[in-house]
Amino acid sequence: MANTTLKSLYGLTLSQLQQLCQELELPRYAAKQIAGWLYRRGATDIEQMSDLSKANRARLAQHYTVGLSAPVKVSTSTDGTKKYLYRSEQGAAIESAYIPDGERATLCVSSQAGCRMGCRFCATGRLGLLHNLSTCDILNQIASLPERESLTNVVYMGMGEPLDNVQNLMNALEIMTAEWGYGWSPTRITVSTAGVAKELDNFLQKTQVHLAVSLHNPFHDQRAEIMPIERAYPIAQVADILRKYDFTHQRRVSFEYIVMSGLNDSTQHIKELCRLLNGIKCRINLIRFHKIPDSPYFSPNDEKMIAFRNALTNKGIMTTIRTSRGEDIQAACGLLAGEK
Repeated sequence: MANTTLKSLYGLTLSQLQQLCQELELPRYAAKQIAGWLYRRGATDIEQMSDLSKANRARLAQHYTVGLSAPVKVSTSTDGTKKYLYRSEQGAAIESAYIPDGERATLCVSSQAGCRMGCRFCATGRLGLLHNLSTCDILNQIASLPERESLTNVVYMGMGEPLDNVQNLMNALEIMTAEWGYGWSPTRITVSTAGVAKELDNFLQKTQVHLAVSLHNPFHDQRAEIMPIERAYPIAQVADILRKYDFTHQRRVSFEYIVMSGLNDSTQHIKELCRLLNGIKCRINLIRFHKIPDSPYFSPNDEKMIAFRNALTNKGIMTTIRTSRGEDIQAACGLLAGEK
């Protein structure tokens, strides 16, 4: 991040560190030592890795740096939410949102600078895709967070589509959950997707983290109007994939549903949601639409939101209304845009 002539160590998996040690003629066991310093002991400089010999630290420092960088700006909401602005390794502005809530503290991280999904209701989508974030970029949002020690959960719901940057996502999840990495339980992590069906099976087979699917409309034609991904990967195809998996134990699947007045909140939408999600043990999280400039959409009032939730609950689908956090600092759902 700070030094473009050196490569970042942070974000390398154990197998990648073993390959690095082989290339630099370091002992193979040094890979676990380096991983321990990076992910468990919080080293910010190679010189701190004291169980590596001085010669090996010097050899490593010729080619690599740890690669962490502090946030360059923070905005604080009246509700306690904080939005952090970071610079990616390629220099793009990316944002993450820290959301304290009693004993729970969640960090919403970004996986891309911008996004190419083009969802009509999302400020990030208006940017287009600038570039994929490296594994270091993704994890730096956690490692360099001032409140890192208080974190209980991480959600991949910031800028970008995580399954459109799948390899760096999978590397980050491996580091977060591996014994040699952060050692987190997968139940502390949720990955959101607009429905990149071609990556879903691989993701579900290789991880045990929670999944959140951005649904927003159960009708194919209507969803395609606001979410272009529907044309490539229909939500019905995504639902068919999810029916093959067991979400009744530790892993959960939820469907995120931004409610837009007169667009996706009718009794017909309730009936179609029940049909679409039949056979999937899930919950629906209703989200108020957060206004972005020149948008034609509006959120229903509280009374209508509650009625919509109750109608779905009465149909047997566990449904909640997500509390909006950080809207006054443009940190709420759909508002992250890298200070653009």
